[in-house]
Amino acid sequence: MRYVIFLLGILLGGCQVTPKASEPLAQVGPRPLYLLSQLPEGDLKQRLEVCRQQPFYRSEFSLAHRGAPLMFPEHSRASYQAAIDMGAGIAECDVTFTADLQLVCRHAQCDLHQTTDILLRPELAAKCSIPFTPADPATGRVANARCCTSDITADEFSQLCAKMDGVNPAAMLAKDYIAGTPAWRSELYSQCAAPLTHRQSIALFQQQGVKMIPELKQPEVPMPFQQQYTQQYFAQQLIDEYKAAGVAPSQVYLQSFNWQDILYWLEHEPEFGHQAVWLDERYEQPGFDPQQPQSWQPSMAALKAAGLNIIAPPLWVLLREQDGTIVLTEYAKAARAAGLNIIAWSLERSAPLAKGADWYYQSLPLLARDDGAILQVLHVLAQDVGVIGVFSDWPGTTTFYANCLLAPE
Repeated sequence: MRYVIFLLGILLGGCQVTPKASEPLAQVGPRPLYLLSQLPEGDLKQRLEVCRQQPFYRSEFSLAHRGAPLMFPEHSRASYQAAIDMGAGIAECDVTFTADLQLVCRHAQCDLHQTTDILLRPELAAKCSIPFTPADPATGRVANARCCTSDITADEFSQLCAKMDGVNPAAMLAKDYIAGTPAWRSELYSQCAAPLTHRQSIALFQQQGVKMIPELKQPEVPMPFQQQYTQQYFAQQLIDEYKAAGVAPSQVYLQSFNWQDILYWLEHEPEFGHQAVWLDERYEQPGFDPQQPQSWQPSMAALKAAGLNIIAPPLWVLLREQDGTIVLTEYAKAARAAGLNIIAWSLERSAPLAKGADWYYQSLPLLARDDGAILQVLHVLAQDVGVIGVFSDWPGTTTFYANCLLAPE
């Protein structure tokens, strides 16, 4: 029956279900169909409509950005499981380190005050780099705290409850400070979600049969930490934990914003470095313009010559508006011409687009006016830019698209 659906989909111009009997079914949920309802009438909507009733399967085009943090606490076991259930074929653990030099999954080294309940645990809150300070309306001071993974041990980290990302800067009490989830996200599944160490994430991803895309986070403490823990040791420790778990290099896509990390992996661990992903933040350089190659040096050709094979910029660096349509930037064209594979980030990290195009969609101010643009952006990324994967905070959407309109893996 599955092959009948697959062949029928091809005849109808879409719905190319991956015909792998071994691939697990994915539960994409109602969100992709909601986004589909927001699409204007046209070819893309017609092609995706055909897929409404088909089964969906895991896809490596679907990358879980911190799990499924649109509704689950990021980097928690529950968030990762939700992403895997939605068909993400590759899952991300952002990797930082604790006071006892153990690796844990956290988006930033010093975000525990906004992504966990550490401030509600007096014995651990006392270890925070900056204790909680309440807001003072009389002076205009906002509430503040700074709690880092490097303030506590891995065992102490594992005692925490992960929560939805956010703080309330007007809070007078710690319990109100951590209750800062944006209204367009959800607290529905934020019930003391378990955070994971890096080793625990490896074990979960191995057990679930998905590939891994860890990001080595930039330390927010002076390096070398504790006088001996260098950046190079940190970069090597990440790989050593995959080796210890028996994970093949082909199953791991190392990521970093730090070009020196990429060079280290290419030189010292070439089997892993071969598919390392450079998270390109040259957009922070003064005068950066995706249409002007001289504003983003080194060139794409130079990056490729250095051994890089995969580059990962934000959405807006790859796309722009032209005559009422979404088209490629010169940046995207140059990356492709140099032979670089591209990963894009991040879908569904934004508030509803009816509220206005945010940072991720800044190059599409006229076209990204409602959430239907998410599928339009995804379509151009897949078909015109030719990305090999897209990060999403709700991987069901990318799984839905991949099953419908991408060739079988």
